[in-house]
Amino acid sequence: MSLDRMQHAMTAPSPLMEAEKAKSSGIAIVANDKVMHWLLAFLESWQATNATLPIYLIPYDDNMSMTRKVAELYGVTIVDVDNKELDALAKRLYPWGIVKRNRLRKLLSLAIPLDEVIHLDADIILFRDLRDVLGLLDPGKTDFLVIERTHEYVYNKHQNEYDYLRDVTLFNDGFFVTSNKILTIQDFYDAMQQDENVFHRVRQRGGLYAQPLTNFVTHRKRLKIIPVHERVEGVSGESYHEAKNVTFDQNGLPLDEWGRKIYFCHWAGVTGNPKGGVFDGLWKHYSDKAALRIKEAKLV
Repeated sequence: MSLDRMQHAMTAPSPLMEAEKAKSSGIAIVANDKVMHWLLAFLESWQATNATLPIYLIPYDDNMSMTRKVAELYGVTIVDVDNKELDALAKRLYPWGIVKRNRLRKLLSLAIPLDEVIHLDADIILFRDLRDVLGLLDPGKTDFLVIERTHEYVYNKHQNEYDYLRDVTLFNDGFFVTSNKILTIQDFYDAMQQDENVFHRVRQRGGLYAQPLTNFVTHRKRLKIIPVHERVEGVSGESYHEAKNVTFDQNGLPLDEWGRKIYFCHWAGVTGNPKGGVFDGLWKHYSDKAALRIKEAKLV
């Protein structure tokens, strides 16, 4: 596998990509100085594969000294939107989750003035051009795109007591694509104003704060939640850092066990630096490149 070939391999522009130039779209992430090691590797992978898509960085908290310098270095826009109402909701829903409840700030991606937004968690590296997943939204038919389904960290046994929660697509919210013309932050405020008790009754406890809420509101609104592979041929639903039977194509880009294209890797729940896994060498490759860039810019 050639890291250089993986870095420089780009999909030729398609008619879909050309059409998307007329629309505003971008990537939204949440970060701060505490997750700098993740942020730097992510940004390097973005530079290599998706530099044509702008990035909007939502501050996780005020611990942003180095993050602001890094954002300027990479040409990333720091999102400046009012978070008081969202933070108040997070405090109300999770009064004891002082450290983790700011994870709900990912919902501020819906306040960015874009026609389409791709939300990504910062503990991700990108392998392929994400413009492939743009231009697919179709209100009432494709409202909310996801990569990975999940049956964990969303609901408990009370889920099936509610019609709008039965037989729904449960998803990992580390990646989603939607539009604020389809889903807004106000939808979250309204849902909790009317059904907060239901949310607490059905949500699975266990440390995830945004994921059960994002699932609940999209299901309550009866949005059409569609895995990307149902709209784009050859896309894998795999993104887990411990994926099995991964292979690599002639450009060093990863494929799942059925030969479908893996678009990114997500180290969900990992606290230390990746090491020893199938994608971990790629993460280190980007991490090392970022360290060199930071050193040359004299940020450290």
